[in-house]
Amino acid sequence: METIIFIGCNKTGTSVEALTIAKEMGYLIVLFTDRKTSCLPSIDRQIYLKNLFEEEFIFNEIKILKDEGHQIRACISFIDPFVSYAASISNRLGSTNISVNSLSLMENKILVRNKLKEHQSSPFYTTIHENSSLEEFHKNNTPSFPFILKSPNSNGSKDVIFVDGFEKFNNAIHHLQKKNINPILLEEYISGPQYLIEMIVQNNKVFIIAVIEQEVVYDGTFIVEGYLYPAQLETEEYDNLVESVNGIVKQLGLTNGSCHIEMKNTLGGWKLVEINPRMSGGNMNKIIEEGTGINLIKEIIKMHLGKKLSIIPTKHEFVYARYLTIKSSGNLLKIHGKDEALKHTGVKMVDIKVSEGDLLTIPYSMGNRYGCVIALGKSKEEAKANTMKAVKEIRFYLEPL
Repeated sequence: METIIFIGCNKTGTSVEALTIAKEMGYLIVLFTDRKTSCLPSIDRQIYLKNLFEEEFIFNEIKILKDEGHQIRACISFIDPFVSYAASISNRLGSTNISVNSLSLMENKILVRNKLKEHQSSPFYTTIHENSSLEEFHKNNTPSFPFILKSPNSNGSKDVIFVDGFEKFNNAIHHLQKKNINPILLEEYISGPQYLIEMIVQNNKVFIIAVIEQEVVYDGTFIVEGYLYPAQLETEEYDNLVESVNGIVKQLGLTNGSCHIEMKNTLGGWKLVEINPRMSGGNMNKIIEEGTGINLIKEIIKMHLGKKLSIIPTKHEFVYARYLTIKSSGNLLKIHGKDEALKHTGVKMVDIKVSEGDLLTIPYSMGNRYGCVIALGKSKEEAKANTMKAVKEIRFYLEPL
């Protein structure tokens, strides 16, 4: 019984898709989860564990699986903070040869900045420690506003704060310290269009699967609401991006693994916003598959299994994805317009992630995006227009708090 173990799973998005895709590939699926939820249809065995970092428990369960005849082919995670942890278990089982140290490094944004300090993509950054007073920091540093304060373990835009003055700076520091975030990462604010680069590295070779332009809405936090594939770049811009990405991957020592990078195209060249040791969440697999024909999740699983990748695009489509947020908080009474949205030209997906009775809030992180519409077009303008026509059909009716 060829089996793949997964560590952790969200309610929706990439991590759930991965279970289904691995099942379709013919593997038995075992999920270790800290969520007390019913099994998904694609799972053959679900094992609850309050603390997923209890290695002894996991290896005991793996022994039971082996005694039952399971042949463990890989241990994988598509969610933070279990990516490098799952890869480490997989390597120890002798199943894989994933770059655990590199993936672990990527899980801490300060370590990444330190490792890439001399790389041309690196912006100015520094760290603020709990035992450093604000007065001392002001005395030894002259911050050039605006800049960003963030948790070194931030993901999905959580605990990322835009700062453009001393009062906001002091408030942000106190807010993050109250959440026991220490140290705090301070980064130069980078202006310019932002791009997402999805990639797989196998046997030291970097495969850039997709470059996607992001539409970031700033309203106190940084929420990506729009994704356009393919990104519209001049040949020189793209070549410089590839060179920068390859340099980053090499410096981080990633030889086998997958990741996504966010970068900004500035007057001073490409600058690194952040790198994460997994593919993007949400509906990223659908965006890429509609644009290229490549099922990125499937190829990542194949990389973990040491199999040959199938990453030559079979189609070239313009794709625009728009995520849905709300402007006030409340309990969801009903949703209207999904069926109408699906009837619009070019629409490939209308994905609503919430149900009646759920508490919805204005966006504080990517987790507060409550749906997604994806449509195609013959140009980037047409793809976006098709998507936005469909988006206008959808209404969230809320009971105010």
